[in-house]
This record gives sequence, C-alpha cells and structure tokens, in this order.
Amino acid sequence: MQTVGNITGYIDVAQLLLYVFWIFFAGLIYYLARESHREGYPMESSSNSRVVVKGFPIPEPKTFLLEGGRKVTVPDLSRGEPDYQAVATGSSSGDPIEPSGNPMLASVGPGAYTTREDVPEMSSHGTPLLQPLRLATDYSVAPQDVDPRGLPVMAGDGKQGGTVRDIWIDSAEMMFRYLEVEVAGGRHVLLPMNFALIRRNQIEVESVYARHFAEVPALKHPDQITKLEEEKISAFYGAGTFYADPKRTEPLI
Repeated sequence: MQTVGNITGYIDVAQLLLYVFWIFFAGLIYYLARESHREGYPMESSSNSRVVVKGFPIPEPKTFLLEGGRKVTVPDLSRGEPDYQAVATGSSSGDPIEPSGNPMLASVGPGAYTTREDVPEMSSHGTPLLQPLRLATDYSVAPQDVDPRGLPVMAGDGKQGGTVRDIWIDSAEMMFRYLEVEVAGGRHVLLPMNFALIRRNQIEVESVYARHFAEVPALKHPDQITKLEEEKISAFYGAGTFYADPKRTEPLI
C-alpha cells in the first residue's frame, strides 16, 4: 500500500526534512562559533605563564570599512592588550591574580578595560559626541534639576576631592555622561555620572577616596575624550569599588 509522502518503504519526506534541519542546524552552530572568534581572541588562559589560546575554529580575516575611510581587520592575532600589573596568588592556572603596585591603575578585576580606539566618538554631524557644556551651548541643565557646577565633590572617606566645574553631555543620548572636577593643583579630571550621587549641596562618590582624584587618567585634549580614555577613566573608578581601601578586598564575614 502506497502512503502519501513516502519516497521508499523506509524513507519519507518528513524524515528527509528532519535530516536537512539537522544539517542546517549543525552548520549554523559552526558558523556562529566561527564568527564569535573574531573578537576576544587570542586570549590568555593561564595566570602563571599567560598561555595564548587562539580558539577553534578561527575564521578567515575579514576587513570592515569604518566611518571616515578607516579599516579594521578581524580577527587580529597581533593586537595588543592593556599591560596589566598583577601576580598569581598560587601555583595552579586556576588561582586568582592580585594587583601589584598601584591597584587603582593595575588594569585588573573591576579596573580592567578594553583597548578601544584612541579617537573621540563622533556624531553624525562630524563633531565629538561628548562635549562640555562650555562648548555645547545649545544644551543646559533643566530648571527643575540641581545644577552640579560649583558643588563640592565628597569622596568615600568623607573628604572633599574637588569641585565640579562643568558637565559633559552626550548629544546623541541627550544625557550627561561626566562631571568635570577641579582637583588640588588646578588639574581637571572627569567623573562618570554613574559613579556620582548628586545632592542639592554636594556630589557624593563612594568608589574612591579624596586622595585618588589626583590619579584619575588625564585627557590628551581638555575639550575632547577618546574611546580609550573613556575606558581608562571608568576602569579607574571601577577599581576603586574594590581597591580604594584594603578593607574592601576582605570578606564580609
């Protein structure tokens, strides 16, 4: 008796479709695994000898054309990474590492960052996306909000780390990203908004202490910030959440 859909007595259309789906799904998994190796590789798998893992499968290099005529080829197995300062706490590869030297600038743990391009992020109009209000005169603080300019910045140790002199706005997202803080000696540093708590009479920062503001990574240009500088500045305050005080690295119990 002939059944509709049967090709032979042992194979029918539904069975073939199932095999096709299995082959397609296996190919999809391979493709996604291959493409995922364009970023993040090579990686270091050992805390002792820093064994380099290239990953499998490695895709053929692909060149992407970026804005302004710039090009980037990935994967780039010769790319550099931040030279973190840390030592292993044990002899096995699974042992954690701890910073050596200044932990706030060691580029490890909560202070780690990605090596992004050392150029400002640009808007569709060809201007820097992030600018201080002294240049972005079309923007201002809403009347119902607290204007932080002129307010003292109180650090996690209860001491004043500096005074807010300006605010940096993201013209694409229409939100403030950084507070520009004047510290001892007249130096200006940036404070990410997500690390600041704005009060009516002061700005509070728990992640760092007053003495740390002098070590915040500096800008090459006083009115511009590059993608790499953003990474380093955010990493500095992130490191403070764990390394600003030795007591923060100890267990709670």
